[in-house]
Amino acid sequence: MTPPIVYHPDYMAQLRPGHRFPMSKYGYLRQALTARGLLPESGGYLAPAPAPARIVAAVHAIEYVERVANQRLTRTEERRIGLPNTAAVARRAFLSAAGTLLAGRLALEHGLALNMAGGSHHAGPEGGAGFCVFNDVAVAAEALLSEGQVPRVLIVDCDVHQGDGTAEIFAGRGDVLTLSLHAEHNYPARKAVSTLDFPLPDRLADEPYLEVLGHALRRTADFRPGIVFYNAGVDPHRDDQLGRLHLSSEGLRARDAMVIGWARARGLPLVGVLGGGYDTDPERLAARHAILFEEAARAA
Repeated sequence: MTPPIVYHPDYMAQLRPGHRFPMSKYGYLRQALTARGLLPESGGYLAPAPAPARIVAAVHAIEYVERVANQRLTRTEERRIGLPNTAAVARRAFLSAAGTLLAGRLALEHGLALNMAGGSHHAGPEGGAGFCVFNDVAVAAEALLSEGQVPRVLIVDCDVHQGDGTAEIFAGRGDVLTLSLHAEHNYPARKAVSTLDFPLPDRLADEPYLEVLGHALRRTADFRPGIVFYNAGVDPHRDDQLGRLHLSSEGLRARDAMVIGWARARGLPLVGVLGGGYDTDPERLAARHAILFEEAARAA
């Protein structure tokens, strides 16, 4: 049984040829999920409307949110993000944040839900960075907390890069636990302080990675969240262009199964978001991202 999936065609925005960010992967993932019987040929997903600025501004400076909305980012801001300051990119950012929040609401109802975008964890309180305009997980977590839908939120970030923006947004908060497993010597050069950080050595392979992940999850035992957000970035894969770890595709599958199974065994609603992944072959990259959806379907 496939859990609820959130998607919007405008998760893709036009970029210049050769841009480093693999924007086409969202469309290829849609095709991959159809080929695997996880989505029908048309439809089968829930499409969000763009998030209102006030919801995004709960975790980002309102002036920054307005500059994104009006395509008035400074050149420094645009350079720091690494994406063009266009209406399509802005729309994508508001949609992605809304998509993760919608997935959060669906997870509370169904126990498990997935957003076919999201994981933009480098965006912090003052603005975006590292291909991340808005921090969709932070937006969703803050909205559910402020509405009283959940008492506490656990964020498990397994992207190869540290979730520095998420850590900064929720620094000092007792109602959000931020957990990050990441390559120690990868971007960002200056790390933030998560509630729990697990910096990993270069070329760490499947077995030791999974041992650290199991230990990390056990460290959260006393927190008792109302929902878990899982950043399932595939850039820890050994063939990823921007990763420094050495997980196989089977290792990624075991990782996703571990996190999903851990949450399900505890009766915790879980939201899976896509996170990072970089490859010159978008079909190969989409196949790695599809693992999350396959494992979620097995667990649902």
